[in-house]
Amino acid sequence: MRILVRTSKWAIWARRCGSFALPLVVIPVFMHRGRVITSQTFETVEMVAMGIALLALLLSLGAFIRLWLTGDLGWGRAFAGFALSLLCLSPIGIGLIDFLKYPLAGEVSTDPANPPPLLSNVSLVSVPAADPARIAAAFPNAKTRRYPLDAQKVYDLVTKLVDDRGWEIRLQHQPANGFDDGQINALAMTLFGWRDEVSIRIAGDPEGVSVAMRSASLGAIHDPGVNGQRIEEFLVSLDTRVSLMMHDEPAGSATADNDADPTAAPADDASQ
Repeated sequence: MRILVRTSKWAIWARRCGSFALPLVVIPVFMHRGRVITSQTFETVEMVAMGIALLALLLSLGAFIRLWLTGDLGWGRAFAGFALSLLCLSPIGIGLIDFLKYPLAGEVSTDPANPPPLLSNVSLVSVPAADPARIAAAFPNAKTRRYPLDAQKVYDLVTKLVDDRGWEIRLQHQPANGFDDGQINALAMTLFGWRDEVSIRIAGDPEGVSVAMRSASLGAIHDPGVNGQRIEEFLVSLDTRVSLMMHDEPAGSATADNDADPTAAPADDASQ
């Protein structure tokens, strides 16, 4: 007598739901980044995709239990549904970790008392009194920089860094001289396609130049921690560029002095 072994319907539907959820999660990300769909549409589609992925996870867990008890076929389908569901739900897990790790703030500024201005009309949620300390602790390198250079040179470095990152520049105000102020406003894109505005103020004075930076999320839903991380990464890169420039400046200055006064005596001769 032939014994018929069934394939678990739980396992079949777990894989089907997982296979359907994966492209529903991934494809809208590229469409959102390319501005094919709006942020509201993207968020709606992603919520539906996450719901289907959660269903696939529950079905796969139910399939594991049923397969263990009944001996039906379908272990491969159940594992496929389980793996696909976890892959689709991984952004939620990463987001929860970031929400626990970083303060819940829609913007980060190196100068909270006088932040660089924004161009976008964005309603920012006020930061609780305890959060500035958390922001400072979470992003220790997000601090206003001061360099012993003129504003024009630092402005050129900042502009090059903005271009290297592919940010969409909305406003450029170049300092008229080494002691004037400059401003750059640009839109930066997150991994999932949300737009944030970055505002950078370059303020010159007789003692050098200061660089203040602000990064603000333009939507209610955003990647937690991304604003502070963006500021830290940018300013650390600017520190490196400034250090290289200052390292090369003395040689350039000495060359310029010698060219200006070719009759000047060498240092060794003068000491004699």
